[in-house]
Amino acid sequence: MITCLFYHAEELSGHMSLISALSSGAADKQEDPYTMSHGSEFEGFCMDILKYLSNKLGFEYSVQLVKDNAYGRQDVKGNWNGMIGEVVRNEADLAVAPLTITAAREKSIELSKPFMQTGIGIILKKNDISSGPNFFEFLNPFSKETWIGILIAYASTSICLFIVARLSPCQWNEPKNDENQFTFMNSLWYAIGALTLQGAGPQPKAFSVRVISGIWWLFSVALLASYIANFSSILGTNSAKLTIETFDDLVKQDVIEYGTMQYSSTLNFLKTSKHPTYQMIYDHIERRKTTVPSMDEGIRKAREGKYAFIGESVSLDLAVARHCDLVRVPEVIGMRGYGIAGPKDSPFVKNLSIAILEMSESGDLDYLREKWWASTCETEGQDGRLAPLRPHQLGGIFVLLTIGLILGVILALMELAFKSRHSAADKKKSCCSIFLEELSQRFQKSDGKKKCEAQDKSNA
Repeated sequence: MITCLFYHAEELSGHMSLISALSSGAADKQEDPYTMSHGSEFEGFCMDILKYLSNKLGFEYSVQLVKDNAYGRQDVKGNWNGMIGEVVRNEADLAVAPLTITAAREKSIELSKPFMQTGIGIILKKNDISSGPNFFEFLNPFSKETWIGILIAYASTSICLFIVARLSPCQWNEPKNDENQFTFMNSLWYAIGALTLQGAGPQPKAFSVRVISGIWWLFSVALLASYIANFSSILGTNSAKLTIETFDDLVKQDVIEYGTMQYSSTLNFLKTSKHPTYQMIYDHIERRKTTVPSMDEGIRKAREGKYAFIGESVSLDLAVARHCDLVRVPEVIGMRGYGIAGPKDSPFVKNLSIAILEMSESGDLDYLREKWWASTCETEGQDGRLAPLRPHQLGGIFVLLTIGLILGVILALMELAFKSRHSAADKKKSCCSIFLEELSQRFQKSDGKKKCEAQDKSNA
């Protein structure tokens, strides 16, 4: 029979939980997303890991609360409390939790390979910071997919202008004698001129060409209006804001207050670190008394603004996923892992390590992380600014352009068919044969050849 202790957040000094299997009592306190009650059962990230390990290694378990609501801290006499103490005293065979792997714990218990990596990060309110300088800031109003869609729309419109200008007899009446002004290069130039609202020749004469031109102008006006509006908003949100991407950036400013949770491993890391930046952060926290009693309180202060909360990155990522007004800065320090604990010299821990490695190699751990840390925040970018406009937000003008291009081609074919019908009556031929002859003439000879012929005649 296996007994397993289970706790939820390494940062907390209380409110712990434990999983015990088949033997006597153990306890559990739910914490999102590690363990949550669902009726009479429990669910969560660590519960899914435990289910996988149970199926893989063949043991059963039950869930209860730990007696003293502690992770495990060693007193001056060397005795452990909490989940570590229960494993040391053989009251439980395993501790499955976000349990930080430390040297002190390794001396008293066996710890498996880490099933999750974490570190120390910073979260702030999005409106308090801006991103760093970007030479390609002008591209940010639209997403990459939108820019690709614009390029496709531009190329499609240019090709349709080229084709329709050749098909329409109102634009090009005599293919044998006249020069078609809408060459492919001219069509590209005309489309780019309309896109920048500058205008460029040649000017359309046929109704079908004017339909495509008018729709493209309407597309250009709507597109530029969206671009200018979003670009102005982005520039406005970046004004008078700080750029915080590292812990050094946090120390160098004095506008945003910062702190961490009292009695936490993060505070202990800052206290014992020899890095000058981290020492300055600890001194600031101690001098200004900016610690908070709990993770929830730190998140609440960060959401109120002008406060940066320092904590374990996995917990901060969850806060960012649940609160769309928060953002985590890119830098993470003090990387460490969460492992499963067992009694000293326990042979079962090695099998757990192998199973955890298999979960990592198969992608199961990544899947569970994405499952329980999933975010529904889509309205803003990760840097706290307005998100770039995506294709579905501008879908209407793309649909309108598509309809206009199709309509223009249909009108050009109708114009050509109408001319072929009149020519068929004069030439005593079928309308289909005249129509095919017209198509052949309009796409057979190149404008370049006609230009050369016209130049030779003028030189002669």
